[in-house]
Amino acid sequence: MDMTFRISGLDCANCGAKIEREIRKCPEVVEASLDFMQMKLRISTVEPLNEAAFKKNLQELILRIEPSVRIVKDLPKEMDSTTAKDHEMRVRRIVILSGLVLFLLGITAKYLLAYPSVAALLFVGSYLFTGLPVLWTAARNLRARKVLDENILMSIATIGAFAISQGSEAAAVMLFYQIGVYFEQKALQSSRRSISEVLTLRPDYANILVGDALVRVSPDTLSVGDVFIVKPGERIPLDGIVMTGESYLDMAALTGEPVPSWAGPKSVVLSGSINQESVLFIQATAISSESTASRIIEMVSGAGAKKTVRENQITRFATIYTPVVVSMAILLAVIPPLFFGQSFATWIYRALSFLVISCPCALVISVPLGYFGGMGAASRNGILIKGSSYLDALAEVTRIVFDKTGTLTEGVFTVTKIVPQEGYSDEDVLILAALAEKYSNHPIAVSIRNAAESIAVKPDSPAPETYTEIPGRGVRVAMPDKEILVGNLAFMEEAMIEGITAEVSSSAVLYVAVNRKYAGYLIISDRIKASAKDTISFLREKQSCEIAMLTGDRNSAAATVAAELGIKKVYGELLPEGKWEQLEKFMQDPIYLRKGKRGTTLFVGDGMNDAPVLARADVGITIGVNASGAAVESADAVILSSDLTGLNKSILIAKKTVRIVSENIALALIVKGIILVLASLGITHLWSAIFADVGVSLLAILNAIRAGKF
Repeated sequence: MDMTFRISGLDCANCGAKIEREIRKCPEVVEASLDFMQMKLRISTVEPLNEAAFKKNLQELILRIEPSVRIVKDLPKEMDSTTAKDHEMRVRRIVILSGLVLFLLGITAKYLLAYPSVAALLFVGSYLFTGLPVLWTAARNLRARKVLDENILMSIATIGAFAISQGSEAAAVMLFYQIGVYFEQKALQSSRRSISEVLTLRPDYANILVGDALVRVSPDTLSVGDVFIVKPGERIPLDGIVMTGESYLDMAALTGEPVPSWAGPKSVVLSGSINQESVLFIQATAISSESTASRIIEMVSGAGAKKTVRENQITRFATIYTPVVVSMAILLAVIPPLFFGQSFATWIYRALSFLVISCPCALVISVPLGYFGGMGAASRNGILIKGSSYLDALAEVTRIVFDKTGTLTEGVFTVTKIVPQEGYSDEDVLILAALAEKYSNHPIAVSIRNAAESIAVKPDSPAPETYTEIPGRGVRVAMPDKEILVGNLAFMEEAMIEGITAEVSSSAVLYVAVNRKYAGYLIISDRIKASAKDTISFLREKQSCEIAMLTGDRNSAAATVAAELGIKKVYGELLPEGKWEQLEKFMQDPIYLRKGKRGTTLFVGDGMNDAPVLARADVGITIGVNASGAAVESADAVILSSDLTGLNKSILIAKKTVRIVSENIALALIVKGIILVLASLGITHLWSAIFADVGVSLLAILNAIRAGKF
């Protein structure tokens, strides 16, 4: 049983990790994941389960861990209450400014006017202004027996500073702490706003005609086949096909492409696009929950649940780090005075720095924020990544295996050549083929009918007496006045049609016979995508990836496409299980390594038959708005545009993200380590400890935000 709760009142990433850890210990919980960036708690439980009772027990457990945190079952449309957040930030600004004024007055009184008693009162006033929220939270958490809480450690450190006559240090530490937290919250608020922008992709209403009146209804009430109306400036609520009207659509939020896309009758349009010019009448091809905008929201909202190895390692590290540093602080305060006759005031002061620096928030928050930024950058470029763990895998890609049709090629067949026999014209052969293929849904049959319609010829004839379609061979149609056969060479040979000479072609060749007489043949081609060659070249030369192609198409067609794109490993005429087996061989091959370790294998496809292979690969990516539903469900990432350069972008974004996350881990560990050593030697002040805590957190957050820029 899966449940999702919205979290409110959680300001500490490390506290979020504690909540997640304790919930996992519950016997009825199978898995728990708390996404600090999206403020969501996802829980999988055993069944059957009394949901109301479980929710009550869950809230009680969370309150014991973090008294300020509340949960609600129904997720609102907006992630955060903007008004509440803005009010909180205004109050924090007032507190900081008041504390800063009193602190500066205290500095003036102490060092310029030589009034130490006045200065002491001003420092106390500054401390109370900035520190009361921390002291109040510390007292509440102490009642909940949260001994190693950041607020408690900060309170002990600053009160200890007052006890050893370091009032200015205590006031400065609390002031700088509040300033750091303020900028942290601003940075987090900015990052979270990108999710709220994604949620606006799905409009609240759809326009339908009821009699002569235009009525707004919920998109959830519409079914496949219903017609709705989209006015200029409105978002398209459901995926569909334009029935009447033509307009330009802004699809930047979906594909990252700023150039508007034209849509007219029979054009496929996606929910979330913005109609720019004129009214469109659209027939729905998917219900609301299965439309593109809903799928995007679901993918983005659920992405934080799949955590990376780095995130899990840092979470485990945080459980060890704080107790170890606090223990070191106690030893530092006690051992030198007791065993070596040193001053208690000196070593207590040094130990207080350890307490300030003991919070692991810089690590705990900067790592998921980096991944969150990377996924945000990808989504703004029309790339939907279903979990941060797949960014790690994309960054380590060493093999990329492509499907052919619809992935490297347009997937749209066209009649490129007609060769008639004596007594027949090009038009005769095309009309005969179109008549035979009139009732077939095969892509090649559709291309033949489209070609006939493009020369203003609509094959019209009485219904056939018999219609037989032989998969992989051709069709046989018997009409009152003639019999038409259209198919490959083997089909014609079985029908004993004479006079046919095999045509060697990388494309599909369809032979046409009427009344057992050979009439000619058509060549059907599938164009290579304009971006395919540059993409393959970039991946092979710039990213050092091994490239291969698996396809169910004929070997000759596969070899031609591969030769043009420079792909050396090509496997054609593969059924879905054949693709699976070949991919398994690639993934088990230990030869192709990067930096001494096995890389990951990426499969790129778009069809229903690619779904098993997309699921099996280390990373599966499906490309194009017309990708099958099975492919989208099985893939780990979806590139909405049919442009293959999205693949390059996804890998570059992943590598940048992983690099930034690694930088943040190194920054936090190195700075904290240096300050701990310097503090133990008495070289640094409490101010330095604040920089190592809040300052490093802020730097890590700002660095992580870079991952969202691409």
